[in-house]
Amino acid sequence: MFHKEGQKIIFISLLIVVSGLFLIDAFITTEWIRSSLMLGLVVLLILILQFFRNPKRNTVINTNQALSPVDGKVVVIEEVYEKEFFKDKRIQVSVFMSPLNVHVTRHPISGRVVFSKYHPGKYLVAWHPKASEENERTTVVVENETFGQVLYRQIAGALAKRIVNYAQVGAPVIQGSDSGFIKFGSRVDLFLPLNSDIKVELNQKVRGGESVIAEL
Repeated sequence: MFHKEGQKIIFISLLIVVSGLFLIDAFITTEWIRSSLMLGLVVLLILILQFFRNPKRNTVINTNQALSPVDGKVVVIEEVYEKEFFKDKRIQVSVFMSPLNVHVTRHPISGRVVFSKYHPGKYLVAWHPKASEENERTTVVVENETFGQVLYRQIAGALAKRIVNYAQVGAPVIQGSDSGFIKFGSRVDLFLPLNSDIKVELNQKVRGGESVIAEL
């Protein structure tokens, strides 16, 4: 199953690869060059297909838990001052996604969207300390009775050129449901209440919509 954001890119890539294979077969006579070019095109198509995959996740909805919004590796767990929306201290948990990870963003909690904003910006590498403030990004805040308000921020990486965000202010959302997509490498920051019981460790691999990041 592929994400809808990749349908156009997959179609164009398929046309290019198929055309390329026919041209290579017709005009390249040196066997090792011919085979290498064909293999390269097939590998490229496979990489694009796996990047836009959208596997079904078995989300167990729990109002006392905040789930990982994305697949990837936990690279930050620290108390920080969040200055865009809260303007006070929160626990930040950041998950870095490599180009090989699923790049679907999912709602970490159920509730109601109270804030959603897009910021154009730079394309620093996603693990750069200033990426969360200077890169292209979107900020979404979801509110429910257990956690109060939880903020998550999609951050574009050095390869990403477009962030897709479906969250609309006032809309109800369900934990683990599709919240957006980030194309070609990125990071997501999750900002939680200070009394959250963090259930992950640095460098731990997590799965969006399934791995528990924190409990209250």
